Amino acid sequence: MKVLITGITGALGKMVAELLTARGHSVLGLDRRPWPDAPAGITMFQADIRKRPAEEVFRVHRPDVLIHMATVTHFSAPHEERYQTNLGGTRRLFDYCEAYGVKQAVFVGRHTVYGAAADSTLYHTESDPPLGGSTFPDLADLVAADLFAASALWRMPKMKTAVLRMVYTLGPSRRGTLAGFLAGKRVPAVLGFDPLFQFIHEHDAAEAVVLAVTKKLRGVFNVAGPHPVPLSVLCRAVGKPHIPIPESMFGHLTGRFGFSNLPAAAVNHVKYPIVVSAEPFVAATGFAPRWDEAATMESFRWA
Repeated sequence: MKVLITGITGALGKMVAELLTARGHSVLGLDRRPWPDAPAGITMFQADIRKRPAEEVFRVHRPDVLIHMATVTHFSAPHEERYQTNLGGTRRLFDYCEAYGVKQAVFVGRHTVYGAAADSTLYHTESDPPLGGSTFPDLADLVAADLFAASALWRMPKMKTAVLRMVYTLGPSRRGTLAGFLAGKRVPAVLGFDPLFQFIHEHDAAEAVVLAVTKKLRGVFNVAGPHPVPLSVLCRAVGKPHIPIPESMFGHLTGRFGFSNLPAAAVNHVKYPIVVSAEPFVAATGFAPRWDEAATMESFRWA
């Protein structure tokens, strides 16, 4: 099977590519960044997913499967660039899929699309609406990309589309949203709140993406790893001081004094949990994480 991976040079993209090649699949990589030492069996194309050279990869090489991971998640990127890449890029990729006969598409999204709010249900299911854009405006582009990918289920019925709403990844690469939050000398918390954080080891996350391909999933699926843990427990396990801050001072201190930089609206994500139920994904794939919460946190700490 010929699989095209966008965003392949990210930590998760490389792991997925290596798993697929080890299992006998032909892998094409599409990314703006180079991967000069890509393993044998992986053919790299350096291009922007929004530009004509990306379409040429589809036209010439005719992949059977698209795994789309080329979304911008870091908030330091300009707002317009995030929208153009996350929503505009996703729209173009699905257009290419339709035009060039791609049989299956897997969109790797984020569980944060559900949003963090005081009145949210504890365990989100796939039937819950993605309200992240209303509680955290910086997530609006990722929510829009998620919904657009899901719309392919009825717009392109001949193609098997799977949208994976994956919890935070954590592991020795020390890459990703949660890793960035934990990267400072100390971790900010909102005084009076200790929300649950849900994560999955990055190697288990890569296995989950590969299972979505091999099982030919169709639909929207939450993907989770071990049990969620309180923020204070997470900080203690990764060896970072957990510093409660009055909410009125939170925005003034983040990005300073050894705290990671966070957008002002991110305060809800440090107050309220975003926890998902992944039972449909487990039932469809038989997925079982190999790394529990303690081993996952330890792998991050001692990387």
